[in-house]
Amino acid sequence: MVFVFPFDHEYDTPPMRLKDLLGGKGANLAEMTSVLGLPVPPGFTITTDACRAWLAGGWPDGLDEEIETNVALLERRMGRQLGDSRDPLLLSVRSGAKFSMPGMMDSVLDLGLNDQVVEGLAARTDARFAHDSYRRFLSLFGSVVLGVSRDRFEDDLALAKTQSGASSDADLPAEVLVDLAKKYRAVIESQTGLVFPDEPRAQLRLAVEAVFGSWSGARAVAYRTREHIPHDLGTAVNVQVMVYGNRDERSGTGVGFTRDPTTGAPVAYGDFLINAQGEDVVSGTRTTLPIVALGEHFPKINVELLDIFRRLELHYRDMLDTEFTIESGHLWMLQTRTGKRTGPAALRIAVDMAHEPAIGLTPAEVVSLVHPEHLEQLLHPQLDAQGRAPLTRGLSASPGAAVGQVCFAADDAVRLHRNGTSVILVRNETSPEDVHGMQVAAGILTARGGLVSHAAVVARGWGIPAVVGAEEVSLGSDGSFTVGEIIVREGDTISVDGTTGAVFLGTLPLVAASTPPELEQVLAWADEVRGELGGMQVWANADSGLDAAKARSFGAVGIGLCRTEHMFLGDRLPVVRRMIIAATPDEEKAALEELLEVQRDDFEDVFAAMDGLPVVVRLLDPPLHEFLPRLDEILARETEG
Repeated sequence: MVFVFPFDHEYDTPPMRLKDLLGGKGANLAEMTSVLGLPVPPGFTITTDACRAWLAGGWPDGLDEEIETNVALLERRMGRQLGDSRDPLLLSVRSGAKFSMPGMMDSVLDLGLNDQVVEGLAARTDARFAHDSYRRFLSLFGSVVLGVSRDRFEDDLALAKTQSGASSDADLPAEVLVDLAKKYRAVIESQTGLVFPDEPRAQLRLAVEAVFGSWSGARAVAYRTREHIPHDLGTAVNVQVMVYGNRDERSGTGVGFTRDPTTGAPVAYGDFLINAQGEDVVSGTRTTLPIVALGEHFPKINVELLDIFRRLELHYRDMLDTEFTIESGHLWMLQTRTGKRTGPAALRIAVDMAHEPAIGLTPAEVVSLVHPEHLEQLLHPQLDAQGRAPLTRGLSASPGAAVGQVCFAADDAVRLHRNGTSVILVRNETSPEDVHGMQVAAGILTARGGLVSHAAVVARGWGIPAVVGAEEVSLGSDGSFTVGEIIVREGDTISVDGTTGAVFLGTLPLVAASTPPELEQVLAWADEVRGELGGMQVWANADSGLDAAKARSFGAVGIGLCRTEHMFLGDRLPVVRRMIIAATPDEEKAALEELLEVQRDDFEDVFAAMDGLPVVVRLLDPPLHEFLPRLDEILARETEG
């Protein structure tokens, strides 16, 4: 069994169809390299077979030799040696499962550096660049591979910027970076009790094993469970020659979508930074520039990148999410994958691509691009602000609106959600460690980050309203955040509008969203496709005349579940409670007769809306926890009384 394939391997099958073996990232890197001929830094993929073998019985026999063979190929191709103190080859290591998966191991960059190699890199480039790369490597390797808390490195970095008067990482002078690297090594060795591994091949093996191990991490398992992804797929590992967006002012890095993932508009969308590495863009620690400004700083690169975006769309017949780096005026493509998008964007992109002659999606292909969660997002409510001034504004990262209590920690969000509390998760920026809290949050607000930050991408993928990059928001250490002189404490209620980027104090009314015009076209094509499949029918869940009428308007030919217990919520809840706690048969009968009248009206409305189409009624299945107040609420009222 072969465990390692170079990106430019000559495959018998298009690499994009080999995601089970190469993972999504590896398959697309191979596709861009061997099929499209795009400027991709050379590298190789360690397959999911190797991960599964490692999970079953440890490091696979023969894997060391295959990795060494492929490293040697990179060394010959680049004319540099891994670990050479005169002109070193440096590598990046990234996870790459079949499906994009928050919770997997973060990237390790600049692998191959040590105290000696960094001096060689400084001699070949410049001291500041080399020592900045080294402190980045130590921070990433220490936290991602060796498990040291990233806060330990961030605290030292923040102190260094304060003491040197630097406003950003890019302003730190070389001598400060040298001192930071020494501190980072000391932190790693004190926290792990191990001598830092200087040998580059030992670093590489540890990084590969860390990727394999992250497959079984709690965050990854939780994400797979939520998304119904099989747990036995394993992950691939991508090892790639480093290219540098932080080389000089003619360098940069960014994340770009071939179309707007929020609206679906056929324009490039994303963020970039000058003189930075990729982690700087997605981490939210620096204020990014919109990709529309790329032409002002790199006009030739902008033309080249837009041409690549078009080639990718024509090849994949979909909207793509990419990562790119500019190194001293040269463009490198680091990744492409299917871009996550909102519901309205999914509809517009699919319909536009059907009408573009060069792409020409068929009805079946259009339907395959629109997922159930996209349509669910169309039902998200919006805020009715009624002229109220927002507390602050940020970037509209994921549409929809949410109202909830402010919460600052993912664990607390989970706990509050279990108690039935609607939560707005507020963070400086989110990371994979926050995924479990993001899953249950009604909305997300971050003080930092751009439109392709972790918070924005995850929220869009899950249909959670999100506002990011609200720079006026300042988080304190006392369970509060401030906007100017206004203090918002944990437990206070705020309303966030992910469509406009506005954030409001208190509870604002929610109003139903309007559906985009492309929906009717997609539903018509869906009818064509289901006709070709033998007349598949669509039935709805509905328990009111209004819901039944909406289901009919969307093409439902019946109601598969009419839940009678849902007819007893809202203003009818006190009557249900009287029935449940009735002390005598006469009291119970009186409450039931009152309920009978309103329920009879409900059924008449449902049957009228369906106009002879079938309705399946589930008899009363009373979930008492939905009808009765929580015990702690009752006790609290009794105590106050």
